[in-house]
Formats: sequence, C-alpha cells, structure tokens
Amino acid sequence: MEIKTVLSIVAGLGSALICSANTSPLEVGAPAPVVKTVDEEGKEITIVDPSAKGFVLVYFYPKADTPGCTAQACSLRDAYTNITDEGITVYGVSTDTPDDQKAFKEKYDLPFTLIADSDGKVVEAFGVPLRGSFAKRQAFLIKDGKIVWRDLSASTAKQADDVLTIVKEKSGA
Repeated sequence: MEIKTVLSIVAGLGSALICSANTSPLEVGAPAPVVKTVDEEGKEITIVDPSAKGFVLVYFYPKADTPGCTAQACSLRDAYTNITDEGITVYGVSTDTPDDQKAFKEKYDLPFTLIADSDGKVVEAFGVPLRGSFAKRQAFLIKDGKIVWRDLSASTAKQADDVLTIVKEKSGA
C-alpha cells in the first residue's frame, strides 16, 4: 500500500473521530456557530460571519463530484440568480480537500463558496453526523445569527426549491 493511501486513510479516521462526539444537529432557534475554516482555494474564511446580512445557507454533502452531491450543487447553481435575489449566501461543505473542492467547483461552474472541512471543524460545530469520514447530507438556513430552518435529510435535485420556499415563508412573501 502506498504511503499516500495510508495517510489518506489515517486522515479520514482522524476526522471521523473528531466529529463522532456530536450527538445531534443544531436545533432551529439555536445560535449559528462561528467557525474559521478554509474554502476551495485554501483561504481562511469565517463561517458563519456574525455580521452577515440576509440568509445564509450552509449545506453539507458527503463527497465532491459524486452523483447525488453533484445534483444538489447543480440545483443551487441553476437557481443561483433566484437565490441571490432573495439575499441568500450559500456555503457547500464536505470533508474533501481544498483541491477536490476546487476541481468540483470548476467542473460544474458552481458560483458559491465550497468549504474544505477536512479537519471536521464545521461538521462538528453543526452537529452533522458522519458516515465513516463523509458528512451526512443536511442543510441549515441561518438568519440574524440563528438557525431558522434545518433539513436533516437534504434533497439533492430539489435543494434550491426547498430553500427558496422556506425563505419566502420566513420573509412573509
């Protein structure tokens, strides 16, 4: 077995162990966690910035460039104009590396930020369960620093429709 393969397995196990302590996802009404992490470029960012205006969608998916994860990301990409018109900022999160996230973003022309949560800090902060080293598909909508909606078995092809429906309800439209 190549050393790269062994290191990859060990890193995945470490991430799983770090995140296995969480027992449940954040509840509606809970404060949104503020976590420093890295995006697909490897640049440090803060998710969720407490000064953020409007809605913030943080959606978790198991693995970049797999069929369900691609359908979910493309749902949000295809509705991105409507999403931004509603004032929603989107973050896609998986335990992939920055390089994997960047390749996924470029391949499918995704217009939103992808989080490379290979150390599991974001997964842990939101209480998202892991299956092995992969995050369970879930979504959280945040407004004014609080969780206002969560989807614990997030849709793939209809993720954008689900989010837009909830935002319109929360906005009184």
